[in-house]
Amino acid sequence: MYKSSLALAVAVGVLAQQAGAAGFIEDSKLSLSSRTMYFNGDNRDGGSDNRESGQGFKLDYISGFTEGTVGFGVDAQALWGIHLDGGRGKHPDNSSFFPSDSDGSAVGQWARLGANAKARFSKTEVHFGSALAPNLPILVANDGRLLPQTFEGGTIQSKEIDNLTINAGQLTHAMGRASSNRTGLSVAGGTQESNKFRYGGLDYKLTPDLTLQYYYSNLEDFYKQHFLGATHVFKIADDQSFKTDLRYFDSSSDGKNGQAGYIFNNNNGYAKNNGEVDNKTWSAMFTYTLGSHALMVGHQQVSDDGGFVWLNQGSLVDEGAGGASFYLFTDSMINQFAKAGENTTFGQYSYDFAGLGVPGLKASISYLRGDDVRYKSGHGTYDEWERDARIDYTVQQGTLKGLGFSLRQGVYRGEGPESSADQDQTRFIVNYTYSFL
Repeated sequence: MYKSSLALAVAVGVLAQQAGAAGFIEDSKLSLSSRTMYFNGDNRDGGSDNRESGQGFKLDYISGFTEGTVGFGVDAQALWGIHLDGGRGKHPDNSSFFPSDSDGSAVGQWARLGANAKARFSKTEVHFGSALAPNLPILVANDGRLLPQTFEGGTIQSKEIDNLTINAGQLTHAMGRASSNRTGLSVAGGTQESNKFRYGGLDYKLTPDLTLQYYYSNLEDFYKQHFLGATHVFKIADDQSFKTDLRYFDSSSDGKNGQAGYIFNNNNGYAKNNGEVDNKTWSAMFTYTLGSHALMVGHQQVSDDGGFVWLNQGSLVDEGAGGASFYLFTDSMINQFAKAGENTTFGQYSYDFAGLGVPGLKASISYLRGDDVRYKSGHGTYDEWERDARIDYTVQQGTLKGLGFSLRQGVYRGEGPESSADQDQTRFIVNYTYSFL
């Protein structure tokens, strides 16, 4: 699979031997990550429940760079998912947790390989391959299940100018978190694929406490999107701070968007122009931290003409391609709060138990309420809410240092006939990474 990327990786490996591979080898890292996960999605409206558990392994090799003015390297990744429990009746169709077998149950296992070739000149790096995991305002690779989502394409990051980071790239395919295959790129509702997602943007640290961002992205034949962001941290005292995080998105239609196969379902909500992207969304979050305590409050407004849009392959034929993240505060455990007209107020309280002498133990609880969600007809509105809680613990020392446990529980309720299905969700995750190099 991904023969072109793997061939390129092999070529870079040969080049490393010929070009003086001291840095290539000495700076290499090899690690094996293990994730055991139990997932329970209890549909309170009487639909099919999702109760499954699995074991995931991720082997990562990250090389250094060869010596010389231009350094070369290669990164490789192997992913393997194993189904532990949850057969027919507990594994619903279009599950994004495990791929499905022909009888409707989950497959016993699945796997995939990926690799990136890379080059570095001065403070600029270029990556090309099939194991890319962007974490940018206009695209966030999802890692919310057993195995992570990855992308194929090329990226470039430059830090040649002090305090300025420039990112650009073009992606062509995605590998879903529950799939061995790759697909083209799309949006929710789209059944046709685009093989061209282009982006560019910059992060500028205006002062040590203030960062400004601008990004532009274009998923060909689906949408164009502009992003503006500002983050400021005001240090009140050594153990006290106030953080402001402002985000604004402006999204519009591109190319064939709105035609058959290129429909955007507007997150199953209202659209002024049926099947087209037409949205402006702003959000603001404020976090006050005092010692081990952190209190966050915020608000988000989605414009009336259509829902917020992001890269999402969930409507394509490959069911495992589903599952996507996006750069809004409302990307919560169960719901999205991203439909047309939706006003969402949210808050979270978190506590680090290191303040009580238990380092590695953290807990948080959050609440989101979305009002004024427009019905698909455009007549009338409804409300929805979600409450999420989680507790995390990471072993701090000894033989099991780094072993992490996470228990998460979410409750979603919709107050209208077009809201998402009411659901209670529980996840229990055990993570461990062993570094060989």
